[in-house]
Amino acid sequence: MKKEINVVGAIIVDGPNVLAAQRSATMSLPGMWEFPGGKIEAGETPRAALVRELQEELLCTAEIGDEVASTRHEYDFGFVTLTTFYSKLVEGEPKLTEHSEIRWIEATDLDSVEWAPADIPAVEKVVQDFSMTEE
Repeated sequence: MKKEINVVGAIIVDGPNVLAAQRSATMSLPGMWEFPGGKIEAGETPRAALVRELQEELLCTAEIGDEVASTRHEYDFGFVTLTTFYSKLVEGEPKLTEHSEIRWIEATDLDSVEWAPADIPAVEKVVQDFSMTEE
């Protein structure tokens, strides 16, 4: 039986741009892009987990907003349920600690990098949301 992993991701928005993080060679799915975040610990709410993960992973603090998408994807190592939230930086600038690269990408151009499969539905929703605001 495969393990179930519940994770959260932050869609950090700054104007027309969104922060993307590239998974390092030491992580599963190396080289793929994702919204920064991580596992929900026992007793944590998804939003609290996201605040903690961003502080640990990017050394910054974000305000967590509306939920964007929740998707479940089967990988070789288990089932991942990813819940993503729009977020806004409130303190600090994102710094690399675990990922090989972090990059601000224009929201309507998010498909310019290769996303981890679980992140793709959220990517599509963000592109759609931002495309509608440009009309």
